[in-house]
Amino acid sequence: MLLIPAIDLKDGKCVRLRQGRMEDDTVFSDDPVQVAGRWIAEGAKRLHLVDLDGAFAGVPRNGDVIHAIRETYPDVQIQVGGGIRDEDTIQGYLNAGVDFVIIGTKAVSAPHFVSDIAAEFPNHIIIGLDAKDGKVAIDGWSKLSHHDVIDLAQKFEADGVEAIVYTDISRDGMMSGVNIEATARLARAIHIPVIASGGITNLDDIRALGAIVGDGVMGAITGRALYEGTLDFAEGLKLAESL
Repeated sequence: MLLIPAIDLKDGKCVRLRQGRMEDDTVFSDDPVQVAGRWIAEGAKRLHLVDLDGAFAGVPRNGDVIHAIRETYPDVQIQVGGGIRDEDTIQGYLNAGVDFVIIGTKAVSAPHFVSDIAAEFPNHIIIGLDAKDGKVAIDGWSKLSHHDVIDLAQKFEADGVEAIVYTDISRDGMMSGVNIEATARLARAIHIPVIASGGITNLDDIRALGAIVGDGVMGAITGRALYEGTLDFAEGLKLAESL
């Protein structure tokens, strides 16, 4: 199982939010490029970069930082989300060497968009489904839609996307553990991989996810736990890779 460190970008800095609230942020570093280097030095094979300003604005706002991380560390996989809502933005990131782009709000608000880009950019499209009580949230988690997580995931699988990043909003940034039951339910309902996100706090959470790797969970994203020290990345990575 992949363990993927998150670098959430706001105003060019590395931050973490609680439950997606922009006003409830903690700045962990003024130098996200250096932060990326720290996780790569500890063995990270993929980074999860989120343009938080972009998620709320609907257009990229931290592209310069993302490009700088890509240029500085050309050998690590990078997946990017936040404000990616048109083909030009996708093409720009892929041209810059980003491996995967994560589509969230636009996938929910304009589902036909997913089938188009999955065909145009094969092997590069991941869908981010951020949910609370089984319903998908959009616009930087500021709105809750009426769409069911599993129904949408099955549709996007049929469209040909690479994977689903599943986040339980109620757990994200709260250091409260992973929603194993909901993650497993989603993974069993589709055939493409699921990447778990939200609530990973310590080695026990990684072990719990390891129990559902066979259901289709191929990786886990963790952020606040790394920055607050409840999870040692190198130790977590060693455990994840053994599962």
